[in-house]
Amino acid sequence: MEKIFSVTELARDLGITPRTIRFYEDQGLISPQRAGNTRVYTHRDRARMILILRGKQLGFSLRDIKEYLDLYVVDTTQTEQLQHLVKKARERITQLESQLQAVKTTLSELREIERVSLDTLTSRGIAVETA
Repeated sequence: MEKIFSVTELARDLGITPRTIRFYEDQGLISPQRAGNTRVYTHRDRARMILILRGKQLGFSLRDIKEYLDLYVVDTTQTEQLQHLVKKARERITQLESQLQAVKTTLSELREIERVSLDTLTSRGIAVETA
């Protein structure tokens, strides 16, 4: 018999809130079964939640995650799913590399501002705290 989870059990197991699970349900990313009025989640739902959470952690949009999950249902060989994942991963890598360059530029500019400001204060004889 397959183990089923209540929303509270699944949330606790995944380290998230029940509200988070309900949000992804509202977005159509998971579809729990019902036992009367109670939602019950299967290992498949748990696996989908793990993929959703991992996708969000990596910065993928809910639309990207949904497309990925939907492909799994259509193509049991996972070929389309893997091709889609490669494409989206490459896009995300490009985006992150661009953001990384922007952060490096900003840090460089801030360090220069700090250096000039410290030099000016020191030349005026003003003691400056060191970080």
